[in-house]
Amino acid sequence: MIEEHRFPAALARAIDWQPPAGVERITVLDAHTGGEPLRILLSGMPLPDGNSVLSRRRDARDRLDHYRRALMWEPRGHADMYGCIVLPPDTPDAHFGVLFLHNEGYSSMCGHGIIAVVTALFETGVLPAELAGQEIRIDAPAGRIVAVADMTAGRVRRVRFRNVPSFVALCDAVAEVPGIGQVRFDLAFGGAFYAYVDATGLGLRLIESEYRRIIELGSAIKQAVMAQFAVEHPTEPDLSFLYGTIFVAPPQDPSNHSRNCCVFADGEVDRSPTGTGVSGRAAIHAARGELAPGEEIRIESLVGSVFGVRVVEQLRFGVHDAIVPEVSGRAALTGRSEFWLDPADTLGGGFLLR
Repeated sequence: MIEEHRFPAALARAIDWQPPAGVERITVLDAHTGGEPLRILLSGMPLPDGNSVLSRRRDARDRLDHYRRALMWEPRGHADMYGCIVLPPDTPDAHFGVLFLHNEGYSSMCGHGIIAVVTALFETGVLPAELAGQEIRIDAPAGRIVAVADMTAGRVRRVRFRNVPSFVALCDAVAEVPGIGQVRFDLAFGGAFYAYVDATGLGLRLIESEYRRIIELGSAIKQAVMAQFAVEHPTEPDLSFLYGTIFVAPPQDPSNHSRNCCVFADGEVDRSPTGTGVSGRAAIHAARGELAPGEEIRIESLVGSVFGVRVVEQLRFGVHDAIVPEVSGRAALTGRSEFWLDPADTLGGGFLLR
């Protein structure tokens, strides 16, 4: 009798244990790109309704938002968790659609998320290996994304993607930020709108020990810019909002061009260099004549991970001179989990502490 309950052998019983009736079961695949997490919904959550990613985004916000809170927030997630839902494509020639979610809601585009979800779908066999090296067409809220995975022996070594047209909306604008004073910024779109600010002018080096200060300053600048400036996308009202603040500093590694730290949504800090953020950076440098077509720059994150970005096309987008940027980076899978949503769990619906 004692032998049946001796540890750790008896712990194997927990592997086969099933939750009681009435508990929802949601399966996810976790990954990260440059340190930034991506929780990919596999099963258990209804797909949002709609005939486009943007309409599904609205339905997810209005009808299914309790799933986002349960999976992004504590106790299953944390204030900086990020996720995505893989959707049917909007268009006949696309491979899939994707909707990104975070601590505050649903983003319009996510570069680290594209790199991670393409890596995950290839390495788990959802996308067949024979498509590696070919264009994978993805419908995102901000528009069409085209990704290519470099794959060797079943492992994705790198993903590069052509983003939506990216452009500069404001150069050298000045916002009055309470508690800080006047802050000069550029406003650019790379799938989402960001206010780009020189970190050194605020005494920031963009190192991990400055994490709390980065959140404080980034959130204050975002609120000030939103209050004082119009943020307008030329074709889509649903994209006309300021997603975050990106601080720019010299690189820690001199072989790289610079360092980014993005504070987005509700004070969330990107561990990666931010794919949409480096797209906007490329648009700014191209507009200033600092980045030629085909030239690549490498941009670090707060934790030292690196994305490459280059200009692959110049075009007119609405009233803006724009570019099509190509961003590259690497992701890794970190695990597969089954989460349980128990109606008897009074805290299971999610909460956030910082």
